[in-house]
Amino acid sequence: MPPIASTVRRTALLIAGLVLLTACGGGGSVSDGAARERSADGFPVTLENCGRTVTVDAAPRRAVSLNQGSTEILLALGLADRLTGTATWTDPVMKGLEKDEAKVPRLAENQPSSEKVLAEEPDFVSASFESTLGKGGVASRDQFEALGVPTYLSPADCAGKDNAGSSDGSRTAPLTMDGVYGEVRDLAQVFGVPERGEKLIGALRERIDRATAGVDASDTTLLYWFANAEAPYLAGCCGAPGIITEELGAKNVFDDTHEEWPQINWETVADRNPDVLVIGDLTRKSQTAESAKKKIEFLESNPATKYLDAVRHKRYVLLSGQAMNPTIRTVEGVERVAAGLRSFGLAE
Repeated sequence: MPPIASTVRRTALLIAGLVLLTACGGGGSVSDGAARERSADGFPVTLENCGRTVTVDAAPRRAVSLNQGSTEILLALGLADRLTGTATWTDPVMKGLEKDEAKVPRLAENQPSSEKVLAEEPDFVSASFESTLGKGGVASRDQFEALGVPTYLSPADCAGKDNAGSSDGSRTAPLTMDGVYGEVRDLAQVFGVPERGEKLIGALRERIDRATAGVDASDTTLLYWFANAEAPYLAGCCGAPGIITEELGAKNVFDDTHEEWPQINWETVADRNPDVLVIGDLTRKSQTAESAKKKIEFLESNPATKYLDAVRHKRYVLLSGQAMNPTIRTVEGVERVAAGLRSFGLAE
């Protein structure tokens, strides 16, 4: 059979298989349970990931990453040549990764169809959020793995987190950077580049140390606004904003809620009157007031917010959406908030 015809046939079979599994609600496992000897290159690799065992027989060559956070880790590990597609972007790619990111096709700016993903004939699929690889997402992990496609989910979205309630879930334990570093280490192992993973983790640790040196913001209160003007998504205690707040010794005015991104009315925000507003500057268009410009326009005109101390003194720190998610960009969040607090005279 000619190579092109073979590829088309295999893709059609994968898509047909996924459709059948979706209809039947079937599941499966990438591993056949047989004993395997570890080869000289370290494969197969077996990981415990978010309550399931994932086995990868060889370093992926046709991986698809379904969320920006996962994609940026893979790009930072120098794996652009192993990616055949990415999806679900909220921001421009992290600085320094522009050339590598441009080499990889975007399957969709938001969530792609399962057929579009399978058309790439992936040998590995990664995602940052359980909602991407679950009901209402691209496809379930069981569905991918039953077709022989191993999957990986960011531990930051499952360890110490309950996703059964609201769409963004709630934290049963505070997130730490160790969870992010663990994801870097896992993905580096899966792709057979563990030394790159350790190098990246070391660089991220050094950046946090530099950013927080001499910072004491114990008397400063922060509020994190991700998106939406009418019913704003504001950070609870224990997600990525919690890491930023903890590293700087500050206080989140909504540290009394464990929801990841609770929707809280502006009158309650006014009652808590934060010293500094950390504002998500997003480029996507799925919510109202995505950009920082739109958010600030709202804050300075809305009767419930225009008299906040942070608004009157224009104490705004702008962050990418990814810096407010549990990713390697959270380090960028620590750096920017620290710099902002210093500029406002609130860091010492």
